Amino acid sequence: MPRPLRIACLQTRPMPSVNSALDEALPLARQAVSAGAQFLFLPEYCGGLASEGAALVPPAHEENDHPFLASFQGFARDHSVWIMIGSIAVKGNAGKIINRGFVLDPEGRIISRYDKIHMFDIQISPTEVYRESARVAPGEASCLIRTPFAQIGHTICYDVRFPHLYRDLAKAGAEILCVPAAFTKKTGQAHWHVLNRARAIENGAFVVSSCAVGAVEGGGEAYGLSLIIDPSGEVLGDGGETPGVVMAEIDLDKVGEARGKIPSLTHDRPYNMS
Repeated sequence: MPRPLRIACLQTRPMPSVNSALDEALPLARQAVSAGAQFLFLPEYCGGLASEGAALVPPAHEENDHPFLASFQGFARDHSVWIMIGSIAVKGNAGKIINRGFVLDPEGRIISRYDKIHMFDIQISPTEVYRESARVAPGEASCLIRTPFAQIGHTICYDVRFPHLYRDLAKAGAEILCVPAAFTKKTGQAHWHVLNRARAIENGAFVVSSCAVGAVEGGGEAYGLSLIIDPSGEVLGDGGETPGVVMAEIDLDKVGEARGKIPSLTHDRPYNMS
């Protein structure tokens, strides 16, 4: 029997303050709910993002006093909708922040937290350098969320390059793998579609990847092209290069069908390096 779920990715622009981020995200959230979405997915650093040279400097607050989180908790309650906040900047220890995502239930309650594990420390060119670890403390635990619809794996952006994380989530029962992101335009053009489709195909899972789009104040640009991908690797929704809402109705029974046809999750074997 089909298990349908109507989902929406909110493709927002990276905004330099929490207030401007709310002004960006809330109208898209209202649009998605009006169109029948049951579960909303927001990008990485959807609560605000800016940069200073090689460092990302998103506006950060204590979790229990974060205005973006509080506002979307109220939105979830008011509209009886599930929400994945891809990530916001939460104050941590020793002057660092945490790149933390949340899932909210229709009562606005926080049912999961995920701190991004893999830090985006790369050098694309002599002039394009990113050092997320300069300001951000990495997480240490994966995140599997149990909802009435499905089990969901929450990851963030650069995590997508570490396939063992998704393998472990899928083996633990994840039927939807999420990759909220503010993927850089240059790496996005080269790798975004390929990486997300690969994670779907190799794990027989839906992949839902809401990605910010547009220029980052202080330097850099997010790629956009938010994706909804089925377990066979078919792209059901693509956000393109402008802000907006990407919607699709997914049938979660397709996960079992895909894993039944190609049960690779049960075929992993130990091996030695020669």
